[in-house]
Amino acid sequence: MSDGSRDFHKPVRRPAELFDRLFAADDPAEVSRVAHSTAQALLSRVRAEPDARVIERLVAFTDRHGIDDIAELWSRSPAKTLPGALWRLYLLQLMIHHDPGTAALLYQRGRVELRSPDDLVAGAPTPAGPDELVALIDAIMRGVFDGDFAVALDRAASFCRVQASGATHLADDYERTEPDRASDLTTRALRLTDYASDLAACAALWRRDALA
Repeated sequence: MSDGSRDFHKPVRRPAELFDRLFAADDPAEVSRVAHSTAQALLSRVRAEPDARVIERLVAFTDRHGIDDIAELWSRSPAKTLPGALWRLYLLQLMIHHDPGTAALLYQRGRVELRSPDDLVAGAPTPAGPDELVALIDAIMRGVFDGDFAVALDRAASFCRVQASGATHLADDYERTEPDRASDLTTRALRLTDYASDLAACAALWRRDALA
């Protein structure tokens, strides 16, 4: 990529608060229609004719263009819909890319504390440092476009559960000495837990051909 092309990229908006961001719409019904139609068209087109270059551009979309374009399409969609699932996947990827060090810390703590197969389902190597976590979330995103979509959703859900466990236990550690940090970690754990539930539900709906 040339330096000249970089100058015209939109600034990337990647704070953790994007989890809570809402975008206004004059016609909610029209926004819903566009969200569903674009999500279905994108996924069906790419999966029907997978092209490695197109897939890599979609995986790296938010790094190159920011989150606003996707948000305008999908951020208001209900959680258990195709656009809602894609929105959550991109936000999860954005969070890991924005702060891979914290992501690795949470993941390592979570895989120790969580008594479940989620670490194996997510597929992280051992140990999983910042670079490995970025590679993992990007691999999950590739699976959205050229693999089993339900498996990609399940992997993302497991990833969220491991991260949520790590955030919960670290929050407990900081409760007495750094209550503000503990509060932030607790909030993140709750968000990740919600995302895990939403993505797992979407995986089940996809397998029944009921994710619209």
